[in-house]
Amino acid sequence: MLERCLGAARLDGRVYEDVEADERSTGQAMLVVALSSLAGGIGAIDQFGASEIAGAVVISVIAWFVWAALVTLIGTRVLPERQTEADLGQVIRTTGFSASPGLLQVAGIVPALGPIVGVVTNIWMLAAMVVAVRHALDYTSTARAILVTVLGFVAFVAVLTAAAALTGIGLGMVEAMKEART
Repeated sequence: MLERCLGAARLDGRVYEDVEADERSTGQAMLVVALSSLAGGIGAIDQFGASEIAGAVVISVIAWFVWAALVTLIGTRVLPERQTEADLGQVIRTTGFSASPGLLQVAGIVPALGPIVGVVTNIWMLAAMVVAVRHALDYTSTARAILVTVLGFVAFVAVLTAAAALTGIGLGMVEAMKEART
């Protein structure tokens, strides 16, 4: 798993092809997402606190799954290339490993490094996500992989916003932020 994480962080297409084909690596992909989120929580502990980290890990895993599902739908039904042949499991595995650079977010615990580490690792994870999408969906075009990744994210935000509006979570969050300021 460590070798796969390193290869995924290096944006090595062979690693993404390997995890795409290995159905047994789904659990590893989920673990990478959870550990990346945990590393981010530890790195930003001065901003959030230890008690919020567990919830953030769970939310991150759910968000990753929803984003991957939307990418699968868009990439295989709306914008496939001629040779595109993928299922949700393949996209889940590759995009899970694309969170590997996020493991470095733990370095954000060093006050001077926090903002830099956050920006660098998020850009790096986005680049890895594009590589993961390109390989999972068998695209020849990186531009198409970028488009599907971005459209998947936009769709994810729309789903999240709609869910928050329907459940009232959004209002509760706004109220909590108001109370925190006072």
